[in-house]
Amino acid sequence: MGEKIKTIAVLGGTGALGSGLSFRLGKAGYQVLIGSRNPNKAIEKVSSINQRYGKEIFFVESNYIAAEKSDLVILAVPFSNHREIVSEIIPVVQNKILIDTTVPLVPPRVARVQLPEFGSVARQTQEWLGKEVRVVSAFQNVAAYHLLGDDSLHGEILVFGNNKEARETVIGLVQEIGMKGWHAGSIDNSVVAESLTSVLIFMNKFYKMEGAAINIVDSSLIL
Repeated sequence: MGEKIKTIAVLGGTGALGSGLSFRLGKAGYQVLIGSRNPNKAIEKVSSINQRYGKEIFFVESNYIAAEKSDLVILAVPFSNHREIVSEIIPVVQNKILIDTTVPLVPPRVARVQLPEFGSVARQTQEWLGKEVRVVSAFQNVAAYHLLGDDSLHGEILVFGNNKEARETVIGLVQEIGMKGWHAGSIDNSVVAESLTSVLIFMNKFYKMEGAAINIVDSSLIL
């Protein structure tokens, strides 16, 4: 992995995807700070997880404090809260890697692609935070349902970002939680993964699946 990461903040860490990523990162040996707009509500949930491990791995903080104390930040918040939280943490994420998992889902039609006017959410995050923050887009197409279980993970992760070394660091994290990550180009390309989430949601419903995922196949190896 490109950088030495010990403490990871997961903002929105009590939500489905945030909880799943926190769980897997904790299993991989990281100290995880669960960022929440209402830390008091998250304490009971985090305490039960720590009891399961028999040691304190997970801690609850406000989003701002969690981002400030961490080596790397994961943004796993609903699209409706995205801009507010990004604006809040700008001073404390400078010179850090921030992984944006945000998908522009607009209920109730979450199985339909509905991109915002500015296109890619991750690209907008990069513009808001500035060049000193290395925004990497990832984890849009992994099912939280599988992350929260103990089984091996299936599916692969597309990793986008303007900084190759930052992408490499995130691909290292992906590998440590038991998945394969792929360099997928600049932050502008993130719009593909952000759109694909709605497609996978539709397929899950239509085919009655639990967590459709993607895999990259080298066609030259197919007989």
